[in-house]
Amino acid sequence: MLIDWFTVGAQALNFLILVWLMKRFLYKPILHAIDEREKRIALALADADAKKGEALKERDEFRHRNRAFDEQRAALLSQAMIDAKAERQRLIEEARKAADASGTKRQEALTRDAHNLNQSIIRRTQQEVFAIARKALTDLASASLEERLRGVFTRRLREMDGVAKERLAEALKTSSSPALLRSAFELPAEQRAALQAALNETFSAQIDVRFETAPEVISGIELTTNGQKVAWSIADYLASLEKAVAELVMEQGKSEPSHEIEAEPKSVVNLR
Repeated sequence: MLIDWFTVGAQALNFLILVWLMKRFLYKPILHAIDEREKRIALALADADAKKGEALKERDEFRHRNRAFDEQRAALLSQAMIDAKAERQRLIEEARKAADASGTKRQEALTRDAHNLNQSIIRRTQQEVFAIARKALTDLASASLEERLRGVFTRRLREMDGVAKERLAEALKTSSSPALLRSAFELPAEQRAALQAALNETFSAQIDVRFETAPEVISGIELTTNGQKVAWSIADYLASLEKAVAELVMEQGKSEPSHEIEAEPKSVVNLR
């Protein structure tokens, strides 16, 4: 069998031309497309990595901001609680002060009302006591209350103990002004003369006396000179009665059973 070298050469040339054509128009575009795709994939991966890094950074920033927000919220809540507690304490204190002021005013009003009631009772009692005493003395002894008081005061002067009498006598002698004799009522001339005579007789000297009317000397007579005083009145009778009445008023204010008022009169000579 003979080999047709021309045909073999032609076929080889055709094969080489085919390979060149395939390489030129087929493999290169495919390889180029593959390279381009790999580049695009690499860029996409790089972009994805960049975006992932940004996402992680944003996540960290978000966590940091969230943590700062939580801390700020906790601080604000704590401050709000402190302010609320302080405001509550202030309101309680204001309410307590208002209640104390109201209670004080109420107590003052009650005290004032009790004092006014007590004074009214005392004045009424004085009027009744004086009226009864005057009537009783007039009916029983045909003498006025003023005359009886003058007689009692004169007797007290004469019955003074030695020390008290000496001190009063010394005060009368050393005083640069007249002795002051005060009474709750206007003394008639004859009673003034009787008192003057009793003083002169008691201290064996001429005593200079100035007479004066003083309503606060409750139905009594008092002699003062140079810091010394001798007095007799029914003020102590009324003081005992006043104390009993005050106790009764307090007991009635507390809604407690009332006790019987017992005021035992007593006459007292005060010497200062």
